[in-house]
Amino acid sequence: MAELELQRLKPPEVYHLMTRVVAPRPIALVSSLDPSGRGNLAPFSYFMMGGSNPPSCVICPVRTRRASQKDTLNNVEQTGEYVINVCTRELAEQMNRCSYDYGPEVDEFDVSGLTREPSRLVRPPRVKESPIHLECRLHQLVRHGDGPLSSNYLIGEILLVQVRDELLGADGRPDDGRIRFIGRLGGDHYTEVTPESLFQMPRPTEP
Repeated sequence: MAELELQRLKPPEVYHLMTRVVAPRPIALVSSLDPSGRGNLAPFSYFMMGGSNPPSCVICPVRTRRASQKDTLNNVEQTGEYVINVCTRELAEQMNRCSYDYGPEVDEFDVSGLTREPSRLVRPPRVKESPIHLECRLHQLVRHGDGPLSSNYLIGEILLVQVRDELLGADGRPDDGRIRFIGRLGGDHYTEVTPESLFQMPRPTEP
């Protein structure tokens, strides 16, 4: 069995290892605004939910290979607001276009062809084509490390969730089989949640 001491690896080597063993990862397509109102739209697969009281989630825009901060991090740090637009198979190609390293003067809404839609409780717009939106306010920024590929954890409080009606099941909750989530794997690989790929396993009610 292979054993790798990560402290002996260079950051890019750690990246290529970890993105293959921590997978699949949901993708947050994050819309934000800078203080002047200029927009940004970028995908992050370092994305997870937190607790429910209050409802929270985490995204992690790592520093670039040049050790600079990404536009999303700059915007959220300065304005405190952002929207997580959930990625589905229908959005995959446009989401991927947003991953290019554009300059801060470029609004990825324009280059991707995605549509801005006003949010309810925060200033950044939602992505109309996304079926699920999480409007968030920054709770805390936690930095871990410094230099290229170091971490910046944005802990956000979720203020509002919007879900398309056609994705709701009979119980009024989002139906996993209808949403067509995509997840990020290693390299250029992605995966899709389909009804055929789902299986159920109730939690034990006794030892």
